[in-house]
Amino acid sequence: MMMKKIAAALTLMGVLAAPAMAQNDKMTPIAAPAQPNAITLNTGELPGASVKESWHSQYGSVFARNVTVATLTPFLPDPAKASGAAVIVAPGGGFRTLSMNNEGWDVATALAKQGVAAFVLKYRLIQTPADLDGFNRAMAELFSKGGRAADTSVQEEPAVTFAPQIADARAAFALVRSRAQEWKVDPNRIGMIGFSAGAMLTMVTTLHGQDAKPAFIGNIYGPLMSLKVPADAPPMFVALAADDPLFGNGGYGLIDSWRSAKRPVEFHLYEQGGHGFGMYPKTTTSTGWFDAWVRWLGMHGYLRK
Repeated sequence: MMMKKIAAALTLMGVLAAPAMAQNDKMTPIAAPAQPNAITLNTGELPGASVKESWHSQYGSVFARNVTVATLTPFLPDPAKASGAAVIVAPGGGFRTLSMNNEGWDVATALAKQGVAAFVLKYRLIQTPADLDGFNRAMAELFSKGGRAADTSVQEEPAVTFAPQIADARAAFALVRSRAQEWKVDPNRIGMIGFSAGAMLTMVTTLHGQDAKPAFIGNIYGPLMSLKVPADAPPMFVALAADDPLFGNGGYGLIDSWRSAKRPVEFHLYEQGGHGFGMYPKTTTSTGWFDAWVRWLGMHGYLRK
């Protein structure tokens, strides 16, 4: 039952997240930006991929689509300020795009300023049409069908359905731990934070990532269905807007699950903010989620050496 609930939420994200973004701003194709520090992960090319990676701009930010080869980009703090803690950052986008600025690089830059090493995970994605018009049509068709039947790629077992993405997350943890001395990172103090689809990747990595084992996790506007929580579940920070059109009315079972398992959890439910607020400056109090996350990291000792 737990696996079915995760799969259903992942289906919902794949069906709803991309059209929700497309309705608000025009997507403009751009050349792939320079990523000089990106490190190719050893998970290989997405099986069966026929469409190459492409990028577009939207909301004054940049997004990647059709990622077929995963990378990890380090954002390292000033050595004098470094605490030794680290975070794998997983952007969202319905497993069909990645919000690389708003939910990736901007988050990592801000964490590095706090003394926390951050690593942006550009994970492999479900394939979509190469051109943006085709992408929009495909997502509109997917959206119109609704529910589980709209996405035949989603199975009952997320650990199988999203095996490439989980493998990318595991490889990210393995890479950071293998270079921990070089990057001045404590291999036992590596957490993960994800946004929307990235939040679900964070959750399935925590539950099914085998050797990944995040020391702490952040779930930012991901679905909050109840789950069976392992006895050694990491401390969790959650932020969601009550007016989130995807998950604002889905209940808060995940919080209850963590509390019932007597595991540390902090939950911020903002009155307004919608979905995908990330690091965008807004007039809503949801903009304060990052400051709250930093204070939470400090409370758990991750800002101290």
